[in-house]
Amino acid sequence: MDNKLVVSSSPHLRTPETIDTIMRDVLIALVPPLAVSIWLFGLNALGVVALATVACMITEAVLVHDKISIAKIKGDWSAAVTGVLYGLSLPPSTPWWIVVIGAVVAIIIGKQLFGGIGYNIFNPALVGRAFTVLAWPNYLSDWTKPFETPDVDAASAATPLSEASAEISDLFIGTVAGSLGETSILAILIGAIYLIYRGHVDIRVPVGYMGAVAAVALIGGEDVLFHLFSGSAFFAAVYMATCMVTSPFTKTGKLFFGIGCGFFTAIFRIYGAAPEGVTYAILLMNALVPFLNKYTKPKVYGEVSS
Repeated sequence: MDNKLVVSSSPHLRTPETIDTIMRDVLIALVPPLAVSIWLFGLNALGVVALATVACMITEAVLVHDKISIAKIKGDWSAAVTGVLYGLSLPPSTPWWIVVIGAVVAIIIGKQLFGGIGYNIFNPALVGRAFTVLAWPNYLSDWTKPFETPDVDAASAATPLSEASAEISDLFIGTVAGSLGETSILAILIGAIYLIYRGHVDIRVPVGYMGAVAAVALIGGEDVLFHLFSGSAFFAAVYMATCMVTSPFTKTGKLFFGIGCGFFTAIFRIYGAAPEGVTYAILLMNALVPFLNKYTKPKVYGEVSS
């Protein structure tokens, strides 16, 4: 007689989504910024991102598995996402050894030290970037003009943020100096639409992020459109602040998290010593996520407090 009653522990209903499918969608959404970076900075851009990705994947495989194989290096694609995000946060002329060291730091300190995916407090890609910026600031502020060959020995170009000026049309298309993935608002917007369509991005985070940047810029007497379109703010609001692991799980918490990221980004930009503040703004808000989850957790209907 066939079993008609099956007893098992929860959960009993499972979504068809897995870590693999979500990470593959994020990688697909990162294709437009990557393609634009290759168009602007040549194959050197592809080399930086590919090296960062491979270094992250191999580092994680070595740490997690006793024996290495292609399937284990691929893993659940989360290390690949970390590598692509980290690579796209770098200037096109970043030396290969800095790319590799930052990738290793991102996986070891940013992810595996906390127990792996699902347990990490901070965005691993930003941990890798923060480390390289602190260790080698000269290399991480060496920018290349679009359509010129990246060269660490060549004269540096200024980013729109450091010069505080650029045409909005150039910022929208991406024909400005900057980190590989940050320059084109159009490419990032295409990726954002795909992630929202696939249900992987809660719009409260990027809307809160960019809304706070605009509000602080307006109060500070700055050009609002310039601050929205320049630097890494839009790239981070779409791809990094929306990380499912390092952002709050409550709806209200997500909104406050986005607002906090945008607020600190604008404060660091306008009143800080460095032209950009995205990395430290998000890492700071990552540390506050447990508190946001605790104090924005909705009350259960009928619940009686003790």
